[in-house]
Formats: sequence, C-alpha cells, structure tokens
Amino acid sequence: MLEIGNGHMTDTEYRTHMTLWSMLAAPLIAGNDVRNMSKSIHDILTNREVIAIDQDKDGHQAKRVWQSGQQEVWSRELTGGDTAVAVFNRAPEDARVTFRWADAGIPRTPSRIRDLWRHTEQKPVGAQFSAAVAGHGVALLRVR
Repeated sequence: MLEIGNGHMTDTEYRTHMTLWSMLAAPLIAGNDVRNMSKSIHDILTNREVIAIDQDKDGHQAKRVWQSGQQEVWSRELTGGDTAVAVFNRAPEDARVTFRWADAGIPRTPSRIRDLWRHTEQKPVGAQFSAAVAGHGVALLRVR
C-alpha cells in the first residue's frame, strides 16, 4: 500500500515512493485519507504519466541496471518500444547522476526523453545522460 500523504516523508520522498511502485508494476493502492490531502499529494497520486508506467499492459518489472554508491538507475521495457528509466539518489544530499544509455538497455541515443515528474521534454545528447537529483529523490524518464 502506498504511504504517500501519511506524514513522515517529504514530497520528494513521496515522488520516489510512487516512482518505485510504478517501476515495479505494483498495485497502486492509496493508504492516505484522500478526502483531506494536500494539492501536492493529490498531484503525486494522480500523475497520469507516472500511472501509465505502472499500468503498462505488458507488466514488465524494472530491474536495477546501474549503481554507483547511493545512486541507482532502474530500467523497464514498455509496450510499443519505449523504456521507463528511474534515476534514484538514496543519499541525503543532492547529487548529479550520470550514466550511459547502454547501461539502461538503450543501445543508441534516444530520439525523445520525457521527464514525467516535471512534465518536460529534454533534448537527447550523446551516449550518456546526466541529471541533478535531489537527496532521497528521483528523476523518472520515458525514453523513445
């Protein structure tokens, strides 16, 4: 059960929690009082792009494909050829995380990168990807 909105975590940590559940294709069962949640909690729990990752019809679970210290990259194949890539920073401090696309199972520079929490497109550049990730945070990408 999702603990998003039950206190004891920051919004950043709640996004990380939602991302991990979605990458693992786990059931999304809200464990909070949905009648009295803040706008930020509502936005996390109802992010259609993130929910689409969780509910991808092929149901593949993500696997950790790269790790360096407290930073990790998880990758999941999606229906239609896209790949979901989650860049986790388990450290308490912010970090820049850089990895090669090939490590995430993407053999060449992607044609499209969509940041699902920021709702923005990013320009693909070269054989690797780099992102600033908040402490205990995540970047969730849909890659084509």
